[in-house]
Amino acid sequence: MDTLITTTFLTAFIGGIVMAGIPLLLAGLGEQISEKSGILNLGLEGMMLAGAYGGFAGAFYTQSIWLGFLIGGLCGAVVAALMAILCVCAGLNQIVVGIALVFGFQGLTALLFYAEFRTTYPRLEKAETLGIPGLADLPVIGPSVFDQQPLVYIALLLVAFFTWLYARTNIGNNLQAAGDRPAALDAAGVNVYATRTWAVVSTGALAGLGGAFMSEVSAGTFVPFMTKGAGFIAIVLAMLARGRPGWVLLGALLFGLALSLSTAFQVAGVPVPTEAAEMLPFAVVIVMLVIFARRAYLPAALGRAYKRGGVV
Repeated sequence: MDTLITTTFLTAFIGGIVMAGIPLLLAGLGEQISEKSGILNLGLEGMMLAGAYGGFAGAFYTQSIWLGFLIGGLCGAVVAALMAILCVCAGLNQIVVGIALVFGFQGLTALLFYAEFRTTYPRLEKAETLGIPGLADLPVIGPSVFDQQPLVYIALLLVAFFTWLYARTNIGNNLQAAGDRPAALDAAGVNVYATRTWAVVSTGALAGLGGAFMSEVSAGTFVPFMTKGAGFIAIVLAMLARGRPGWVLLGALLFGLALSLSTAFQVAGVPVPTEAAEMLPFAVVIVMLVIFARRAYLPAALGRAYKRGGVV
């Protein structure tokens, strides 16, 4: 009996790490694209919230989790397009615009949710999983890692895809140049504005997808302000990853571990104050900043608007 309880607990614990880490992984991979191109996307939290609400509402009304993911990604992309217009095209301050988008979509998503669902508070059905034959039957790790919602596997494949994209393609080289030497990229005949715009929109789509995963899979419903700072943590992960998607994955899983530990403490009845348990994931981020911040990679033109003839 004790063995069964331990196995069940470990399975749930590892599964919790995956559930908490995937939204951060998607948002962090998106932020990495934006930062490589020279845009500091502080609006990531707002894009995740837009994706979370759009994904939940889309899945609820269409009764399709995949249409929900599509709508969530589109919502994030729309918010990102707004940032691209203001920061890439108009050259406005990226920090000010990003923070404004966060506050704006925190309020807008809460307003939309209360206006539409305040009397019903509906929940989605549990998302179906896809077990990998042979691996899903392994004890503990099988059901927690290899029997997941398919978007989990897609997110992991994106790590490999972006690693290849940055290292082996002209797209990756153009992104790098847009962040480090935008004037040189312009002189080579590549449109810096288009490169940065597509980078920001791609960031929004991935952040929206991460938000949709939170509402559709992790929670099964939308809760106002449900990201709880996940967007800002994803920004930190992207900065500390030094342009390497694999490090974003590692950081996302580390944060997921901390979040899962805080939940495990409460379930196991460990006498840890609730506030301290909820603070644990953010303490992990602070420790990571202290240890790795000096080695963080920041493009030379990050946060600086570009105008033909130089950055300003």
